[in-house]
Amino acid sequence: MTTSFFNANIFVESIIYELENIDNAAKQFLTIIGDAKKITLTGDLGAGKTTFVKAICRQLNVIDETNSPTFSIINEYQSTTNTLIYHIDLYRIKSEEEAIHLGIEDYIYNDAYCFIEWPEVIMNILPERHIKIRIENITKSSRKILFL
Repeated sequence: MTTSFFNANIFVESIIYELENIDNAAKQFLTIIGDAKKITLTGDLGAGKTTFVKAICRQLNVIDETNSPTFSIINEYQSTTNTLIYHIDLYRIKSEEEAIHLGIEDYIYNDAYCFIEWPEVIMNILPERHIKIRIENITKSSRKILFL
């Protein structure tokens, strides 16, 4: 682990993990981000954005089945502690107006966790306080999460 993100006394630039240890990386990620709940994820197709969100959901004790929201666009999950989690995939959304028409602001301006893949079309309307990460493939079985 190297350093560059801030949260109190925690300073992290990236998290590197093997896929077999993704749950540990998700736990570390949640510790680093503290009480931040709006997270954007970028990365190439197949980089592991959805896989990482699923690992985070396991750490948050989500009771629902977690799936890719590629076609549904927005998946809603609940944890054993009644924590609400939204997983949003904007890959197929072409404009900010289309996202607004879907009601995206209702999801990004509340107290729930909100993980947003392909956030480029809504960057102008995201809350000022959000975490930006990029997931990159290092090898076939290892990834790097960069805090941007």
